[in-house]
Amino acid sequence: MQQLNPQQSEAVRYIAGPLLVLAGAGSGKTGVITAKITHLLARGYRPEQIAAVTFTNKAAREMKHRVAKAADRSDTRGLNVSTFHSLGVSIIRAEAHSLGLKRGFSIFDADDSDRILSDLVGRDLDARKHMRAAISAWKTALIDPETAAAQPEGDDAAVKAYREYQRRLEAYNAVDFDDLLRLPAKLFVDDTEARERWQNGFRYILVDEFQDTNTAQHELLKLLVGPRGALTAVGDDDQSIYGWRGAEPGHIADLSRDFPQLKVIKLEQNYRSVGRILSAANALISANQRIYEKHLWSARGHGDPVRVLACPDEASEADRVVAELSAHRLRNGNNYGDYAVLYRGNHQSRAFEKALRERSIGYRVSGGRSFFEQSEIRDLVAYLRLMVNGDDDAAFLRVVNLPRREIGPATLETLGRYAASRQLSLLACARSIGLAGGMGERSGRRLENFAEWIADTAAQGQSGPARQVANELINDIDYRNWLRESATNAKSAQRKIANVDEFLAWLGHLDSQSDGQACPLETVVRRLSLLDYASQSDTRADHQVQLLTLHAAKGLEFDHVFLTGMEEGTLPHHACSEDEDKLAEERRLCYVGITRARKTCTLTYARERRRGGQATTSTPSRFLEDLPADEIEWPQNQSSAGGKANAAKSEASLASLRAMLGANQKV
Repeated sequence: MQQLNPQQSEAVRYIAGPLLVLAGAGSGKTGVITAKITHLLARGYRPEQIAAVTFTNKAAREMKHRVAKAADRSDTRGLNVSTFHSLGVSIIRAEAHSLGLKRGFSIFDADDSDRILSDLVGRDLDARKHMRAAISAWKTALIDPETAAAQPEGDDAAVKAYREYQRRLEAYNAVDFDDLLRLPAKLFVDDTEARERWQNGFRYILVDEFQDTNTAQHELLKLLVGPRGALTAVGDDDQSIYGWRGAEPGHIADLSRDFPQLKVIKLEQNYRSVGRILSAANALISANQRIYEKHLWSARGHGDPVRVLACPDEASEADRVVAELSAHRLRNGNNYGDYAVLYRGNHQSRAFEKALRERSIGYRVSGGRSFFEQSEIRDLVAYLRLMVNGDDDAAFLRVVNLPRREIGPATLETLGRYAASRQLSLLACARSIGLAGGMGERSGRRLENFAEWIADTAAQGQSGPARQVANELINDIDYRNWLRESATNAKSAQRKIANVDEFLAWLGHLDSQSDGQACPLETVVRRLSLLDYASQSDTRADHQVQLLTLHAAKGLEFDHVFLTGMEEGTLPHHACSEDEDKLAEERRLCYVGITRARKTCTLTYARERRRGGQATTSTPSRFLEDLPADEIEWPQNQSSAGGKANAAKSEASLASLRAMLGANQKV
């Protein structure tokens, strides 16, 4: 507590009622949440009576680690630190019977959901995306199919798809990711006893990144907190940048209506950035209409001015950024990992990748395909899912003919009709279809053999560790050899087999984390379903420049930031420029980018950029006009004195290069 500033200390100590902590960028909110949990433990709260909720597995792990370090590790056993979706799984698992689910229910990911929608709407990708977005929006808004159908301006086709989609989920004993929030909220509305049981179980709830909550998350929290109001919500409406996935910064304002006795504490001291960066950020965000005003300040000194660089086109922009970055690194002896290049869209990374490659500079692009999304890993996960939940038809269809078992589409179609008529899962019917389902003897026997093998392997897996089950499965189906035969080339096969071996090693790692006991297959499958894929690639190498989107940069910080593409149509995005709410979010996105910088921030724009294959003239972003003129440096507009300064800067770079090379001659 001695390390906290007065506002942080007040936020930690206040437990008399509901509290909103408006935590500005870099204001130490994670430390406040950690300190508050340890404070609650010191006040006599038991770990299992405290729930801390955030948005990513990485953030949850970091929070739990910090609490364990701050408090006696033995005193934190049973502490509930999780994502919203993990909390939802815990509630659904405990209340499965009340929700009409059987034990061992499956959690369908986006790929599984798309398979159902493909059956419902055909192979039209645009139609499928539309249906998926509509269903997700309804579920996030806690609207069931019947309520959706009653809406005056409803989409009849989407409503019909929603109703059938939900019917199939129920038939498969499955839920999707949106259900992990919708179902607990629905339960607590409908079942007073269940609601009070969970309210009494959690004496205190803390929520991180509250500005990112959607309707379902907001309602679930209200129902969990209940009339007692034992809640600390930590958030920053100036950093709400996920409107496209249902987040509503207005939920921060709603808290005062939900809890009239709400206390608000602002954290405005920034521990990350120098003063000039914060002056630019404050001026930018003040152009938005805000319910709560904040003014970030820093004790880290004034720092260098924020710079704005104009470039002829995107290739020149990339070359200029890489040249500036390299020169700065040489002058100051930094690592490449101290630098980040941020942009609005992934497509903007290509020019920077090319410029960095040409100079043999290491870099890392965020947002690459996850290890757990590789097809060979998804195959193995589908097998494990089917062993845990025999009603998982999506998993069955993925693996029934993988490797090939001569079970063709006609056979599966017959099986599907037979299963639908009996209202049973595909796996259950595969064990007894034969002639009863109008199928030939050979086809029926192949299905039956597959189903019995799954059942036998699943039975053996009940007692053995998940790694052993997966390894035996791989050997039984000769999966590695099948990968060699089906791969496009030897290099691809080698990569896929290496991924399989890495997956087995990961399963073994789970066992090593379970206090020496084997991690049950059901636990592994549930963990795989909830895995935060993006967190697999969080580690940054010191020798790599970081290339990432503004959305991906949220929560990160770098010594030196280049915020690129500051043009109308890029930032703000062309689809947002005429919509006030969307434009406000674009400004918040720019604010997030600027506040990622600790020491220096450089903004760049191109006078010409290719859009849709055509070179078009660009207009500097309107956000540049929001910045304070006395805190901004425009090098291209400098006087001759500025030219001399640039020449001196170039000479300094050469001097650093000479020193690094250990050479006395002129370069």
